[in-house]
Amino acid sequence: MLEPDPQLVAAATEVHLLAYCPYSNYRVGAAIRTVSGTVIVGCNVENAAYPLGSCAEAGAIAAMIARGEREIAEIVVVTDGDEPGTPCGGCRQRIREFAGPDVAVHSVSVSGATWSTTV
Repeated sequence: MLEPDPQLVAAATEVHLLAYCPYSNYRVGAAIRTVSGTVIVGCNVENAAYPLGSCAEAGAIAAMIARGEREIAEIVVVTDGDEPGTPCGGCRQRIREFAGPDVAVHSVSVSGATWSTTV
């Protein structure tokens, strides 16, 4: 498995600092590189009504669609903590909707620990 693209790690790390997470204090940032090479980011946005919050991956995918892109080439998710957090089940399904089975999904913690897989 290839290492995550440093540009995507930097973009996801930067946007994770903008997360709105007053309830969990768990910041998440996602950076997608589309097949055209465009980098699109998203961060988690919590809500007092828990199910109404949105995940970083979902935000990045929505922004990708809004820009007219439809295909993910690589995705990096950055989380706080010592161990990387992986996309939730709903986000895994969202990623799969727009990514082929060989697309790399990298989970990276701010401590530098990385876990990578494919869709």
